[in-house]
Amino acid sequence: MIQLDEKIYFYLLLIIPVIVVLFVLLQIWKKRTQKKFADLSLLKRLTPNRSSFKSTLKLLFFLLGLAFLTLGLVNPKIGTKLETVKREGVDIVFAVDVSKSMLAEDIAPNRLEKAKRLVSEIINQLASDRIGIIAYAGQAFPQLPITTDYGAAKMFLQNMNTNMLTSQGTAINEAIELATTYYDDEDQTNRVLFIVSDGEDHSGDATLNAVEEAIEAGIQIFTIGVGKSKGAPIPLKRNGIVERLKKDRQGEVVITKLNETVLQDIANEGDGEYIDGSNTSDAVEQIKEILIRMDKTEFEAKQFAEYKDQFQWFLGAGLLFLFLDVFVLDKKTKWLKKLNLFNEKNRETV
Repeated sequence: MIQLDEKIYFYLLLIIPVIVVLFVLLQIWKKRTQKKFADLSLLKRLTPNRSSFKSTLKLLFFLLGLAFLTLGLVNPKIGTKLETVKREGVDIVFAVDVSKSMLAEDIAPNRLEKAKRLVSEIINQLASDRIGIIAYAGQAFPQLPITTDYGAAKMFLQNMNTNMLTSQGTAINEAIELATTYYDDEDQTNRVLFIVSDGEDHSGDATLNAVEEAIEAGIQIFTIGVGKSKGAPIPLKRNGIVERLKKDRQGEVVITKLNETVLQDIANEGDGEYIDGSNTSDAVEQIKEILIRMDKTEFEAKQFAEYKDQFQWFLGAGLLFLFLDVFVLDKKTKWLKKLNLFNEKNRETV
């Protein structure tokens, strides 16, 4: 396992192609200038000890030195010890509503961004719980399987949007049914599903049937309401600019409202609680208390516990190549000249 401490230093490698281009242009200029001064065969006689390849060799040493010094600044680390860590936690799945109604701006900046912020803040409060993420609208789509990688979870969460699913509508039952396939630990006593939504549901009785199946699978369902009961229109934007408001088939502007009743019914049937998500800090604190009260199941997770710096090897190699660049001269080396590797003697006699 390798870690890179300072990836930003990789940008220094962009200097290498610039130096190569400048070197090529310099060589072209030199040849043109030399042709104006004298014939090529005469120049070779005037400068018999001038090497035709040493300048290229010096450039290669310099570029290798620069590359290795850059890798030294990045500081690669190698994991040297893999150990199994005991953890205690709960398996949590977040089902986030990404239907068009989540674009309503009755809660700033809009319902979807509020939902993503809520989930992100909840993740920040977790210690050793495993989490998974589901996106749903007219159908449910797995975003992230059960994992302890909170960084990956936040990355997938931020990329969620209302255009990721072509099937529109809101089918909460699809999200619940998909969530039942997420929990891979048969010994886990606490399986929790958080549904983050504005409560719009087009699946009717199918949702309550899905809740019953989830309860049989040992899943406890909590719902988090995002939006306002007074409702708001759904703005349809392009490049951040509102083009129009969503309308129904009769041409009337659609007003979407937070349906707390649906979310409360799901939570009650799912042996959980309904949580008002309008205030982020209050909602996160309430969820934190809920999770603390739950029994934790111990599970194992393998991870690299020790990493050793490797920058010294790259810095050493970089300094060596720069040392060679300084001490390699442009003129021919006597012992290499005797070997006649480049057939230079034959060319001189011609």
